Amino acid sequence: MSSKMYDIALSVFFPCYNEELNLQGLVFEAIQILSHSVQKHEIMIINDGSTDKTGLVADRLSMEHEHVRVIHHNKNRGYGAALVSGFSNAVHEWIFFTDGDRQFFISEIELLLNEIDEHDVIIGYRETRRDPLYRILYGYAWTRLVQLLFGLNVKDTNCAFKLFKKKILDSVTLHSSGAMINTELLVKFQSLGARMKQVGVSHRPRTFGNPTGGNPKVILKAFIELLELRKELARHRLS
Repeated sequence: MSSKMYDIALSVFFPCYNEELNLQGLVFEAIQILSHSVQKHEIMIINDGSTDKTGLVADRLSMEHEHVRVIHHNKNRGYGAALVSGFSNAVHEWIFFTDGDRQFFISEIELLLNEIDEHDVIIGYRETRRDPLYRILYGYAWTRLVQLLFGLNVKDTNCAFKLFKKKILDSVTLHSSGAMINTELLVKFQSLGARMKQVGVSHRPRTFGNPTGGNPKVILKAFIELLELRKELARHRLS
């Protein structure tokens, strides 16, 4: 992939829960790519109450690399809370996030950066999802449900490869603390009339660690938050 320097300042962050074996490689990859892609950047590691050595690895990386900093949650607060910590601590004009599990290729951020002149929000969708079948089926069903309930024309709602302007983010208030966060984010971006673009990205199987998205408690919480979002939007329409 050809590399082009984009004249923007970019905040990048990775929500992490028990990713000690993935984190160093992910950060090294990000440093290499971002130093040749954008004029200015920061990298944040959001350690969401990990019980392994993720926090220790993150602290060491932040001491060794000037552009890296760490935000620790003293207990596991959930995926949505980890994203909100990244959003609220980002300082630059553009924000990008991807998960700490290294299932995406940071180099493909250039596919999203290519669209910044014409769009406010650029989101990836997994061209071929490399996950267990039950997670693929759940993801498909969730995306279809969101399309039906909110008219959100997005192929892969929960794809953790998103880039958007900070000023767009600052215009919304997020309430989800769990897996519903991506849906809430995109639904509210759409309601603002943000210029959104979808871009196909690669996906690889998880090598280290265990996913949490298929946990029944996580799924139940997501459905509860989905209903709450419906109620919130209905109240706004009536007011």
